[in-house]
Amino acid sequence: MRAAAISTPRLDKMPGMFFSANPKDLKETGHSLLDDKTQKRRPKTFGMDVKAYLRSMIPHLESGMKSSKSKDILSADEVMQWSQSLEKLLANQTGQNVFGNFLKSEFSEENIEFWLACEDYKKTESDLLHCKAEKIYKAFVHSDAAKQINIDFRTRESTAKKIKAPTHTSFDEAQKIIYTLMEKDSYPRFLKSNIYLNLLNDLQANSLK
Repeated sequence: MRAAAISTPRLDKMPGMFFSANPKDLKETGHSLLDDKTQKRRPKTFGMDVKAYLRSMIPHLESGMKSSKSKDILSADEVMQWSQSLEKLLANQTGQNVFGNFLKSEFSEENIEFWLACEDYKKTESDLLHCKAEKIYKAFVHSDAAKQINIDFRTRESTAKKIKAPTHTSFDEAQKIIYTLMEKDSYPRFLKSNIYLNLLNDLQANSLK
C-alpha cells in the first residue's frame, strides 16, 4: 500500500506565533572607527538592502514554540512609541539599530555612533577614562577624525582640553550638540522614512493575523 502523503502546514499561516529576529541580525550598525568616510559610496542596490533589513526586523514564525510575551518580541506598539521622542527611540536597543541603519543611508551614522560611545564612556571605570577618552576624541572629535562629528570650533577645542584630565562629563557638551542635531534634523526624517513606516506597517499587519 502507498503511504498517504502527509501535508506540512505552512508556518506563515499559523496565527499568533511570531518571534523576533536573531539578535545577531539586528547589529547592522557597527563599524570600524578607522573606516574612511570619504570612501563611502551609496550602493546601487540600496532599496533591496533596506527591504532585506526590514525582513530581518520583522518577527519570524517558528514551529513548535510557545507564543510568549518574550522581551525579544518587537511589537507595533513599541515601534509606535519611537515616534513620541528621540529619547524613547534611543532608549530601545532595537530602536538604536533601526535608527542607526537609517543614518547610515544618509551617511551620518557617526552621530549615533558618537552618542552611543559617550553613553558607554559615562559608565567607564575611572582608571580607564584616559584611554577611552583618547579613542573617542581621535575617532570623532579631532579635526582629522575619520568620522568627524559636526560641532563648532569652540566645542572641539574645549573637548580637547577636557580629555587631558578626563572626567565622566568630558564629552557632555559635544554629546548634547549631536543629540540636538539628530533630534531636529535626522529624527523627523526618520519618522517619515520607508524604513520606519514599512517596519511599523508590517508589524501592525502581523498583529492582525
